[in-house]
Amino acid sequence: MARKKKQVAEFRYYQMPENRVLFALLGEKWRQQYGRDIDYLHFHNYLEIGYCYEGSGYMTLGQKDVSYHGGMFTVIPKNYLHTTNSMPGKLSSWEYLFVDVEKLLEKMVVGTPGCAEQMARRINSRAIFAESSKYPHLADLIKAIMNIIRSGEMYCQQEAEGLMLAFLSEVARRNGENSETYSENTRTGMKLKSDNLFLRIIDYISEHYGEALKISDIAKWAHISETQFRRMFSSYMNMSPLEYINVVRIQAACEYLKKTDEPVAMIAAKCGFTVSSTFNRNFRHITGVSPAEWRKRPENYEQQILRFQIHSEEGW
Repeated sequence: MARKKKQVAEFRYYQMPENRVLFALLGEKWRQQYGRDIDYLHFHNYLEIGYCYEGSGYMTLGQKDVSYHGGMFTVIPKNYLHTTNSMPGKLSSWEYLFVDVEKLLEKMVVGTPGCAEQMARRINSRAIFAESSKYPHLADLIKAIMNIIRSGEMYCQQEAEGLMLAFLSEVARRNGENSETYSENTRTGMKLKSDNLFLRIIDYISEHYGEALKISDIAKWAHISETQFRRMFSSYMNMSPLEYINVVRIQAACEYLKKTDEPVAMIAAKCGFTVSSTFNRNFRHITGVSPAEWRKRPENYEQQILRFQIHSEEGW
C-alpha cells in the first residue's frame, strides 16, 4: 500500500500498576477509527499484545505495511516502531495487553541459569502479525487473559500471569525456530537480516543505556560502518540514534524517580548522563517538567510523554 512516509515518531509511556507485570486496555474505548486524528509512528516502554475483533485497515511494523482485519493479533516488542490505521471512515475494535517481559520472566522462570534472559531475547526478536485461525492456541490465550483481567475476580492477576507465561513461552519457542513464521510477518533474505540486526541494536541500547554509549561504538559492535548505522537507524525509527538513546534514558529515569528516593544527580548518572544540566535539559524537553516536579506528581505528567514527538533528522 503506497503512502507518504511518516516523519514523526512518538514515545508513549505507560505506568505499570504497582506490584504487577501486565495490564490491559479493554472495552468500547478501543473501538474507534484508528489514525483518524494522528497516525504517527510510535513505540512503548512495554511489550504490546493486540487483538482485533472487527474492522480492517493497515498496520506499520518497522518499515513494513500489512493489512489487518478482525480475527488477527499482534505481538510488538517494546521500543519497536509501529502504528495502526483503520480504513477511512470505518471503526476497528482492538483490545491490548502490555507486559513487562523481563520482570515477569524473572518472577516466574526459575531453574536453568540464563533461561529467562534467553527467552526475553527471543520474545523481543521480532514483531508478530498473525491470523488467529493459523495460531488458534495463541489467540485463545490472548482472549482468555483479557477476559480474566476483565472479570476482576480474586486472584485474576495471578491467573493472568500464569497464562501469559504460557503465551510468551510459545512465542519464544516459535521465534527460535529457523522456519518462516507468522503469516504476513514472514521475511526472507537481506530484509530479514536487516530487521534482526536492528532489533539486536535496540536490545543492546536497552541493556547499555546507562553506559557512556558512543554511536561509533554501537556501530562497531554491530559490525557495520557508522554511516551505515546512522542511515539504517534513522530509516527505521525516523529519529537519530542519539535522540532514541536519550528517550530510553529518560524513560528509565522516570521509573527511578517514582520508585526510589535516590538523589536526582545519582539517577542521572545511572541513566547515562554524566552532566546534570544535560540530564535536566533532556528531561524537561521530553516530559515538559523538571525531574523534581515529576517526582512530586508523576501521575499528572505522564500525558506529557504521550504527547512528546521526536522529529526525524533528514540526511543521516
